Amino acid sequence: MARLHDQYTAEIVPALAQKLGRTNKLSLPRLQKIVINMGVGKALQDKNRIEQAADNLAMIAGQKPQVMKAKVSISQFRLREGQEIGCRVTLRGKRMYEFLDRLIHVALPRIRDFRGVNPKSFDGNGNYTLGVGEQLIFPEVDPDKVTFTQGMDITIVTSTRADDEARELLRLFGMPFRDA
Repeated sequence: MARLHDQYTAEIVPALAQKLGRTNKLSLPRLQKIVINMGVGKALQDKNRIEQAADNLAMIAGQKPQVMKAKVSISQFRLREGQEIGCRVTLRGKRMYEFLDRLIHVALPRIRDFRGVNPKSFDGNGNYTLGVGEQLIFPEVDPDKVTFTQGMDITIVTSTRADDEARELLRLFGMPFRDA
C-alpha cells in the first residue's frame, strides 16, 4: 500500500471525523483522482515537443499519458481542429497516493523560493488546482535529457463539495499551504 493511504486510514480519518463532527466514515472527504495536464502550445511549430512532453509526463506519473487534440479551430493561434496540443494523465488508487506523496514531500520543496501553495486555489466544489512552472522539480526527470522546460497543471479532485473540508483534508495530508 502507499504510505499516504495508510496515513489516511490510520490518522486522517479519525482527525477529520472529530473536526467535522461526523461518525460515518463514508461521509468524510477523500481523494478521488489526480489529473495532470500539460498544454504544449509550441507543439504547433515543433512536432517533437508533444512526444517529449508525453515522455516526461509518463516518467512523472508512472503511466502513459493521453495525447489531447484541439476541439475547435482558432485562426489567431494558427490552430486547426484535430491538431495535437497537449497531454494529460488521470491517476487513481495506489498511483494517486504515491504521486501526491512525491509531490508534497519531494517536488514542491525543490521549487526555488518556495513559500507554500496558494490556499485559495479551490474551485468552489472541493477540487484543488496548482500550477507548476517546470517539470524538472520531479526527481524522475533527468535534467540532461530535457531540451525545453514545460509547465503543468495538477488538479486534485476530492469527494466533498465544500472547499473548507477539502482544504482540511489536504492540510492533514501535509500540503504546504502558505499563510493567507
